[in-house]
Amino acid sequence: MCDRYGSAVLPNLSGMATAPAPNRRGALKATAAAVLTFAVGPGFGDDGARAQGRGRLRSTHGTGFCNLNLFLAQSLQLARDDGTEIQFINTPTFAEQVTFLGMGQVDVGLMPYTSFIALFNAGAPVRIIAGGGVEGCSIVARPGLDTPQKLRGKTLGTFQLDTLEVMPYDYLKKHGVSFRDVTVRYMGNTPEAVEAFKAGAIDWICTIEPYATALVNDVPGAVRLSDGRDIYGAGYTDCVLACRANLIKESPAALKAVIKGMMRAQLMAETKQQEALQRLVGTYYKTSMENARLAMEKQPAVVDARNQTDFILQRTDSLVEMGYIKNKPGRDAIDWTLLEQVIAENGDLYRQLKHRSA
Repeated sequence: MCDRYGSAVLPNLSGMATAPAPNRRGALKATAAAVLTFAVGPGFGDDGARAQGRGRLRSTHGTGFCNLNLFLAQSLQLARDDGTEIQFINTPTFAEQVTFLGMGQVDVGLMPYTSFIALFNAGAPVRIIAGGGVEGCSIVARPGLDTPQKLRGKTLGTFQLDTLEVMPYDYLKKHGVSFRDVTVRYMGNTPEAVEAFKAGAIDWICTIEPYATALVNDVPGAVRLSDGRDIYGAGYTDCVLACRANLIKESPAALKAVIKGMMRAQLMAETKQQEALQRLVGTYYKTSMENARLAMEKQPAVVDARNQTDFILQRTDSLVEMGYIKNKPGRDAIDWTLLEQVIAENGDLYRQLKHRSA
């Protein structure tokens, strides 16, 4: 997803982490609904977002490799040539990273698609307009926990309403294990989750790059149970770029500048890997250069996510089963119009990209 959007649209749920599964699920659904209702309250912040959208777009972000294109685009201000400055808004907790978009406090945000779906389902005026990253999600378990069946009764560290919660759910379901048979501990952020795993406070974890690779390399005997490909197939999406829906009509040039800037960043990452990592490791990624190189191969950042449309919408089935949403969003949740315009207007750039839909 990303240091992640972690517990995404939710407040600190640490007090509920060890509650019995049936009660925990009901309590968390109620909390999620309450916070989402606040996030999509009428008109809050809209005027500020529109004003910023004319020459500068404000964005939230995570810290995983799915954010690489956005990080490079902001670090090098690759949208500035087209008249737009990318401004990062740092939020105090992961709860605000998604709700800020729903409230209109930011214009765009790169987030797990599951968090977006929950926000959209709650009535927020938001749309997916481009891709973030593909693959890179991994389930890593402590030594000896080398089969799905051995996870029964064990504690999972994850983030609510994140792809990193849905993937363990889908993994267990595929192998005939109920999600209710494990204890779920919702973490505050990825560094906290990683340290909890290293300390033995959680038995298994679903995380993203570069953290998954670092855990497998740094924790003796750690087992990578899944990299997501065995569940979803190659090229599955993780994060998406979403925006306030009004900006698609009111500030299309600014949004297109960001998408183009992210494409330029993707080309740099694909052709000048060392230069890109030197720019990002230490500032955006708290890991070693070697782990970053390995992780970069496992989670490419891909702007053109059009071929993931069905995948994103089909994952809503799991969110319904988990009790997070009642109404599955339709195709209107995704708008590739500006992405397609950028591709048409920048054919030479697009054709140089290694990862693309066409």
